[in-house]
Amino acid sequence: MQSNKSGEERSVGGAIVKFLRNFVLILLLIVFISIFYNFRNKAVETETALLSDAVFSEEIQGVFIRDESPVTYSGKGVLSYNVADGGKVGIDTVIAHVYYDDAQIARNREIAQLERELSILEKIQNPGTLESAQPASLSGKISESYRALIYNRDKKDYIALKEEFEELLVGMSTYQIATQQVSGFNQQIADINARLAELKAKTDAPMETIKSKESAYFVSYCDGYEKEFTPDKLDKLTAEQISSVTDSRSDEPSVVGKLIRGYNWYLAGVIDNSRKLYNIGDSINISLDSSEEIYEAVIKDIRDSGDASKSVIILECSDFNEAFVAHRVGKCSLIRGSYSGLKVPREAIRFDDVEQDIIDENGQVTGTAVVNSKGVYIMKGEQIIFKKIDVIYEGSNYVLSKIHDTDSSYLALYDDILTETEGDELNG
Repeated sequence: MQSNKSGEERSVGGAIVKFLRNFVLILLLIVFISIFYNFRNKAVETETALLSDAVFSEEIQGVFIRDESPVTYSGKGVLSYNVADGGKVGIDTVIAHVYYDDAQIARNREIAQLERELSILEKIQNPGTLESAQPASLSGKISESYRALIYNRDKKDYIALKEEFEELLVGMSTYQIATQQVSGFNQQIADINARLAELKAKTDAPMETIKSKESAYFVSYCDGYEKEFTPDKLDKLTAEQISSVTDSRSDEPSVVGKLIRGYNWYLAGVIDNSRKLYNIGDSINISLDSSEEIYEAVIKDIRDSGDASKSVIILECSDFNEAFVAHRVGKCSLIRGSYSGLKVPREAIRFDDVEQDIIDENGQVTGTAVVNSKGVYIMKGEQIIFKKIDVIYEGSNYVLSKIHDTDSSYLALYDDILTETEGDELNG
């Protein structure tokens, strides 16, 4: 009897243990499902607040206006220019020579190239250069010239690039002589002199020489607008005139080019100034499609004929280079400002009531007030916190917020911005 009772007690105890074990497992399963369900339904997407740059600009079709004077000649023969586009000339500076045919121009170019090579070789062979040449110092000079060569290449300064290339060539050739890899370049010098004598024996004098009659900048083309678009007609320019300009070149056989007087030139375009973003006297930057440089300009005039969306804008600039004289008309960007701030996606922007200090005219805190403020929600650990933003630039799908290092109520660098929540309860 006692044995049967003991067996029954063990059976009941085992059932209780089994029940408790199953109950605990069920509870754990419920907790797991609950966590998973809440995680799925409350999952949030975030984006880290990082520093970003933006440029506020507007693209226009700009017309270049300069004080220009055409240069002509008889129209017979072939022109050989001595001055590059945008080059400065003085009184009696030779702009171009006129020859019977292209053969003489080709000979002149070869002569100029050979004379340049001869000059480099003679510099290398100079006894003073060779006597002071030490391999260690030459090696350092070669490295320096190479770095300068790469630097000018990246800057696209082709004049300086050519000069540094020649310096590098002199250094490397002198090093070859100093280390006795070569004995010299006497044979090359003799060959060049022989070729120069041959070419000069066939050289013809120019039929005509065109000289500058004043100090100015030279450009090797005309387009027919030289008398139409002038600085003294700026106040009469219309939007229709500006829009009708084409970038063409004159095919008149007597045209040599034109002289551009003074440093200042003007850019005319048509803009939408309905929001009065542009004002006379404002400084503004200009960039051209044909150049990577940024140029400073001043708004000289803005006017419209009753339609502010088609306002004529005139800008004045004193920078001068080949990019500004290569065309009459071209795409330009008017850059009103550059901005740097924290990038915030537009879909993350919310509004919430924030308690702020009331500050009087003396800078003293006189109390607090609840203000509905623009901002974003951020994740900070397990917490969701509202942070204000100070918008300084608006893009198509984002804004830039000014950094407030000393005010923790504003969005800060590396904050995790909530961009989307399923069943978003933070929209407001």
